[in-house]
Amino acid sequence: MAKLRHLAITVPDPEKAAEFYIQAFGLKRVGTTDWEGAQGVYLTDGVMNLALLHYKKEHYAGKLGREFVGVHHFGFIVEDVASTREAIEAAGGVHWMGEPAESGAFYEVKYHDPDGIAFDITANGWAGASKT
Repeated sequence: MAKLRHLAITVPDPEKAAEFYIQAFGLKRVGTTDWEGAQGVYLTDGVMNLALLHYKKEHYAGKLGREFVGVHHFGFIVEDVASTREAIEAAGGVHWMGEPAESGAFYEVKYHDPDGIAFDITANGWAGASKT
């Protein structure tokens, strides 16, 4: 069974948002990202990974757009990406972007559900997220 372990929120200022969630809830900072598509901060409660993201380009922001503020997508750790992909597509999900990394490096494979809601899957997890 897939395990829900990742929630991504888009915010205007990831550092400012991180300060709030650390101070208000005691979350721990476990990483950052800054690449052509987005910048962000990753926090955890020891089970879930919370990504606080600001998208730089529309393509990576998806249907909600770069300026959207709020819940953007969520993610599942799965045991078998290929069989999960088959199940997603059989259920009406549509691949958006991303593929598993052959090197074993971090990756997310992103989809849209039949209502257009974005989610992703990975077999290697997110920083600070429990695999069990």
